Amino acid sequence: MRPSKSKIFRLNEKDSGFTLLELLVVLVIIGLLTTIVGPQVMKMLGNAKGDVARVQLENIGIALDLFNLDVGRYPNQEEGLKILIEKPGALERWNGPYLKSDALPKDPWGKLYIYTNPGVKGTPYSLQSYGADGQPGGTSENSDIILK
Repeated sequence: MRPSKSKIFRLNEKDSGFTLLELLVVLVIIGLLTTIVGPQVMKMLGNAKGDVARVQLENIGIALDLFNLDVGRYPNQEEGLKILIEKPGALERWNGPYLKSDALPKDPWGKLYIYTNPGVKGTPYSLQSYGADGQPGGTSENSDIILK
């Protein structure tokens, strides 16, 4: 004789869920994974923002070089990076915009890049980001990122 369908699908009361011990083991495993993997993931995210800033600085540097080729000089301190986006009235050979965006570029931490003319050590300009903390110096994610 075959058992009825209701008996086949009926669960035994002691088999109807997880034990407290099983739940605790799962929570301990999740906690261990979080403490081991979490800091590594956060470190990778910080490094990724630094890499994005380096690429953006290189792109701005290329735009500055194109401006120099067209106009014959780099933007002065007063003009800054804004001249790469908006044409000033006095420059006839300006052939921009040299950057795709309509706004001044910001680093991955939401701060404007720092442009100085003349640059350091005899360079025509200096372009940098102060990192996550927005302050000169620092280590790790807070370190300065400078276009060389």
